[in-house]
Amino acid sequence: MYYENSHVPDWFPTAGSGVPTAVANFGEDMAIRRWAEQVNTVVRWTEFDRGGHFAALEVPELLAGDVREFFGSLR
Repeated sequence: MYYENSHVPDWFPTAGSGVPTAVANFGEDMAIRRWAEQVNTVVRWTEFDRGGHFAALEVPELLAGDVREFFGSLR
């Protein structure tokens, strides 16, 4: 994503796809909700007080639980 953003000016989508999207924001990671909601159909937003940019390594149980709950809600 970082490479594409710096080399292809129109790489970032400008229209939503309608696909249900979940966001998990861990610790001090700087997720910006208003930007995420501009082009995604955010149906789940979860804030965690621990973890960080590498949540899969730092708090795998929190990430796995959130992923399970999100996909379980789509049944």
